[in-house]
Amino acid sequence: MKLHLCFLITGCLLAFQQSKAQSELTTPLLPSIPDKTFSIKDYGAVADDHTDNTTAFQNAINAANNAGGGKVIVPAGTYLCGPLQLYSNLNLQLDAEAVILLLPIDKYPGGTTTGTDFISGAKLHDIAITGKGTIDGQGSAWWPLAKDKNAKRPRMIALKECNKVLIENVTLKNSPMFHMAISGKSANVTVSGVTVRAPASTDPANPSHNTDACDVSGKDILIKDCDISTGDDDFTCGGGTSNVHIMNCTYGYGHGLSIGSYTKGGVSNFLIENCTFNNTECGIRIKSDRDRGGLVQNLTYRNLKMTNVGIPILIYAAYNAKEKEFRNLQKMTPEIASTYPPAPVSELTPVYKNITFENITATTQDGKRAGLVWGLPEAPLSNISFKNVKITADNTFAVFNGQQIQFDNCQINTREGRNKLAVTNSGVSIDGKNQ
Repeated sequence: MKLHLCFLITGCLLAFQQSKAQSELTTPLLPSIPDKTFSIKDYGAVADDHTDNTTAFQNAINAANNAGGGKVIVPAGTYLCGPLQLYSNLNLQLDAEAVILLLPIDKYPGGTTTGTDFISGAKLHDIAITGKGTIDGQGSAWWPLAKDKNAKRPRMIALKECNKVLIENVTLKNSPMFHMAISGKSANVTVSGVTVRAPASTDPANPSHNTDACDVSGKDILIKDCDISTGDDDFTCGGGTSNVHIMNCTYGYGHGLSIGSYTKGGVSNFLIENCTFNNTECGIRIKSDRDRGGLVQNLTYRNLKMTNVGIPILIYAAYNAKEKEFRNLQKMTPEIASTYPPAPVSELTPVYKNITFENITATTQDGKRAGLVWGLPEAPLSNISFKNVKITADNTFAVFNGQQIQFDNCQINTREGRNKLAVTNSGVSIDGKNQ
């Protein structure tokens, strides 16, 4: 009785701390842009299918920068363009029916040798890309190069160590590689109302590879009201990321909402809510390995609906396992997982704790499993809570190497029956009863 009471008190305390941390998520500061306008037309841009408008675009951006900042306007029309460099205090505004086409692969500066990003900037502040226009990366010629280790592909939007960033209402499609990559110690990042489109990586006719929609690392991040379907991660972040709120988004093809694989420096304080997933490979995916891990904690996923996904919930710490038996996550069994060898704990050991899944419904694709949470022998997952989770799948939900794994008012329906989990080396309770 004393031991049970101790676990109960500990669980309540951790839940309170997690809830408190997430209630304190900071709304990102928005950029402040001077009220001056600079039209690319005034700097020689021509809307046709053959003129290279790189110089006209950059001259308009430079003029805004020299004036202390402002809006660079892209009017309706279709404009071919190469790599652009942003500056602080600037908004690149794409009017409705404005389309920016990246130069084709054979005319893109640096080609496959340099992989020069299309829209880039580093250590900037107060920057925005807004409007109802479209940026089309014309990426289909680049995607087959994903398997060529010597080839480099441009990212569509690449910002590093920037503060007060807004990307709003634009459509991004068919990037040669990532669509949005905001990295380093960036802060106050808002992505709102953005549509991202690229073929699935499994598309038999035209697969897109590494076309991540939204890679954002840093602190104080808000992703809301977006519509995303792509060929890789729909969202991902690395270590050093905290205070992230993802809400009211629609996800189609892609690898789902990911964390990792590099989590060195820690990932904490996430709230993901009111999102839908349809045909997504994973709904929620947290991944790392012993050479790149860190502490991942205080995450809440709630009010999510998933339809025909590959696996609704996936957490594991063997991302780079070379042995074939440890790589097929859909068929991982307690017997196989129990043979995964332990290793000494280090500062790079992946540690997962204080994660809540609440009010989630999901159906999976034929032959897929309901979920997998798999910690390391030397670093079990801890305090993972499932509340009001309903999953219908062919194959069982598995829990390997975990402590304080709680299922309350859940319906995990598989061919094995309701709430028949595959468990090894784990402390699991279902509606308060230890398994």
